[in-house]
Amino acid sequence: MEENEFETVNYDNPDPVLEIAQKNFGISYLYPWQRLVIENILDAERKFGTEEDSPSKQIVLLPTGAGKSLCFQIPALILDGPTLIIYPLLALMSDQERRMKQGGLDCVVFKGGQTEEERENNFERIKNGAKIIIANPEVLSNNTLLEKLCSLKIKHIAIDEAHCVSEWGDSFRPAYLELNRILKKLKVDVITAFTATASSEVLSRISQVLFDGHAHLVKSESDRPNIHYYVYKTESKKQAAILLAGTEQRPLIIFCSSRKRTEDLARDLNMVYGKETAKFYHAGLEKEEKTKIEQWFFDQKNAVLCATCAYGMGVDKKDIRTVIHLDVPDSAEAYIQEAGRGGRDKELSKAILLWNTEDALKTCVYPKNSRKAVLRNFALTSNCRRQILLDAMRDDETVCSGCDLCLKRKKMIPDKRRITPAEKGDYNLVYRQVKRFNKFYTRETLETKSIFLLNKAFRPYTNANIWTSQDFNQIYTALIKERKIRELTWPWKNHIAVTRKKSIMKKRFLLLFHSFLRSFHRKSLQA
Repeated sequence: MEENEFETVNYDNPDPVLEIAQKNFGISYLYPWQRLVIENILDAERKFGTEEDSPSKQIVLLPTGAGKSLCFQIPALILDGPTLIIYPLLALMSDQERRMKQGGLDCVVFKGGQTEEERENNFERIKNGAKIIIANPEVLSNNTLLEKLCSLKIKHIAIDEAHCVSEWGDSFRPAYLELNRILKKLKVDVITAFTATASSEVLSRISQVLFDGHAHLVKSESDRPNIHYYVYKTESKKQAAILLAGTEQRPLIIFCSSRKRTEDLARDLNMVYGKETAKFYHAGLEKEEKTKIEQWFFDQKNAVLCATCAYGMGVDKKDIRTVIHLDVPDSAEAYIQEAGRGGRDKELSKAILLWNTEDALKTCVYPKNSRKAVLRNFALTSNCRRQILLDAMRDDETVCSGCDLCLKRKKMIPDKRRITPAEKGDYNLVYRQVKRFNKFYTRETLETKSIFLLNKAFRPYTNANIWTSQDFNQIYTALIKERKIRELTWPWKNHIAVTRKKSIMKKRFLLLFHSFLRSFHRKSLQA
């Protein structure tokens, strides 16, 4: 066989994509999904304007921690023009800017509140070779800025956390609905939308808003096997969170639904575990405060951050070991996204959802198989919590790598563990006292006794008495709503009795039996 029949391969020519990954990011290996997305971007840009015209409009769905950022940062260094990256949050923009500078990447940031001088300086840096432009949807709505960006011949636009188009665009971020107009105005033919959590409905909405319904989907499994899911049922969530902050592995994030709850919880944690243990983070903080707290949490190994959804989306602190949700998020996508802040270093991480009677009552109005009912099903299922989330994301069935229910069935954790109020339902302590003293025990006496017992149970972990009358009232109200106890009227006013189902059934049976005897006796007399 002739030598020229063989194709000559030049092994001395290095892989330019991997070379850039090694040189700029210190990464020696790219995952297949990363390779596919990067090649789609580069290939679409190369072919555009030729006979093989194939502009890329793609939606990329990869799990949190899968390295989505590399999928647009590496092409940005290869393309012969700037790349525009659109982020939803200022915290995320700051985090990405910090990371890029650490990697030696020159980037510019456009955001609200900048002076004309600052923006002109940014454009000058772009002309001098800055490859990456960072912005948010709101600042791109500025027509003056948009016109100047049009003159830069942007090669690629990346929209990170694209599920915000669906979750926020129709409510409080109308600028997301303007992105379609902005993209057409910029006349950039290679556009990629990235997200880690999106159901088929959300993906359809993203495609419709951004690409008029025409987009190529690149999707991998959304499961994160190193995250173990737990649900703790407790009627006093704040006390449970304080306990877990002392018993679970740190660094730890506690997500709350409001600014006030983050501040209150952080203050209580510092009182129990010492000053500088916890800080709070929400959208109401000044820019300097946010930056300071972000850096504090990023550097700490034993810290607790109490945050709203303003923190976390895409922020890359790799060693978070525990994520606790004090309040139930609005959607499964939001929960998966926030729980995915943990374990980005591929090590084991816990995601703990605190669930109480109020949550059950609020969510019971949702249809069983609706999107809004997913987290109720997740909390109340007796099968596998992980599979509930995967079903919501339309993912395939998989072997559970870790949720509290499956771990118990496999006997990897004891079915009857050491009873702590946070895990077994702190109202049990109150309920036991009610059963013990029945209706002859007044509510005031019950309150005093229960608070004493709850503080006694928590003291080995917190070294402090953290239970108050307000916390008792939460448990007491839940017991009333669940009809486990009832308040008596005159002559036993202010006394409490346990609702005994067996006694009720017995009484009903006796009434029916006596009714039957009376009816039988009447018929006998008539005969």
